Amino acid sequence: MGNIVEKTCKQTPDYTLCLSLLNSDPRSSSADIVGLGLILVDKIKALGTETIGQIKVAYKTKPMLKRVLDECNLRYKTIEEDDVPTAIIAIKGNPKFAEGGIVDASVEASICEEGFPKGQSPLTDLTQKMVKICDVTIAIVRMLL
Repeated sequence: MGNIVEKTCKQTPDYTLCLSLLNSDPRSSSADIVGLGLILVDKIKALGTETIGQIKVAYKTKPMLKRVLDECNLRYKTIEEDDVPTAIIAIKGNPKFAEGGIVDASVEASICEEGFPKGQSPLTDLTQKMVKICDVTIAIVRMLL
């Protein structure tokens, strides 16, 4: 089944990231494209949870950024509570709506990052990773359309 992972990842904007994300999950060895999409949505959710944890740390280490961190916290909660559940339901049913949820997750992460004064974001690495994972996930969801 590794072949479906490779073939699928070759059709995404980041083959190496796609392979690494999917190969790190044992479910990918027996998954179809729907299953691969769901695995990636799980990765988006996990990264959202990790980022919310980093926001909590940043409240203590960068209190002067509280307003921006509050905004980011809301945006990442939206990813976790709205975008991810929407994408999961839609991938199993109507993939067109999954694409919208994942695009929104990417936009939410980007808007969070843009809110920080230049060079002061403690979330840049996580935000960039979120956008890249979303790009790969969107490519896979489009294969279902």
